[in-house]
Amino acid sequence: MAKGNMPVAVQTFIVQSLACFDSPSVVVAAVRKEYGETITRQSVEGYDPTKKAGERLAKRWRMLFDETRKAFLENTAGIAISHRAVRLRALQRMAEKAEDQGNMGLAKDLLKQAAEEVGNVYSNRRELTGKDGKDLPAPAAPVTFFELPSNGRD
Repeated sequence: MAKGNMPVAVQTFIVQSLACFDSPSVVVAAVRKEYGETITRQSVEGYDPTKKAGERLAKRWRMLFDETRKAFLENTAGIAISHRAVRLRALQRMAEKAEDQGNMGLAKDLLKQAAEEVGNVYSNRRELTGKDGKDLPAPAAPVTFFELPSNGRD
């Protein structure tokens, strides 16, 4: 389907999907599923201003891309898998299914991953402490410099 013949809703969907870091092939499949439209990867790449094919993208679509990308990067709360409880629940379902099918190796790996998830192995939080685990010293008071009168001296 040519760019000019594509409905605005499909174009908007493509731009927003690309802004959320979906690959062109994923976008093609999603457009086919959501709208029943058949498009090519190359036509999808034309809507990505970060790629060579999209460098001449209309200002309207470029602004939508930038706004969507900014919102996506700032707000991960809307992504279900970013929450620990959702990840643990999915791991539980997978482990139960693996166990029912007799795949004990996979079940063991999933249980290990769940334990690591609970133990914050996958987080990048760091606790800062002083020597021997004691509290860090309080920050020094700020130093203020005052301009002294010159008393006629140069």
